[in-house]
Amino acid sequence: MYVGRDMTELSMMSKSEWKDSELAFFHQSFQQILPYLNAEGQSIYREVIEEMHNRNSFKRNEADYTHGTSVTFD
Repeated sequence: MYVGRDMTELSMMSKSEWKDSELAFFHQSFQQILPYLNAEGQSIYREVIEEMHNRNSFKRNEADYTHGTSVTFD
């Protein structure tokens, strides 16, 4: 279960200020509702994806005892 800031609060911030867990959660949420998004929703989703690519933190090559290969938002 996601415990964090909601979209109302996050929409007033730059995507660069979002936490990795927030980006991961809303990326997954947008993926699930993609067919129903209007132009504004698609624009926000595109910004989330661009920020994920800019950080390059979602493609970990190795896992260790402290983290897996993907960011979790639980």
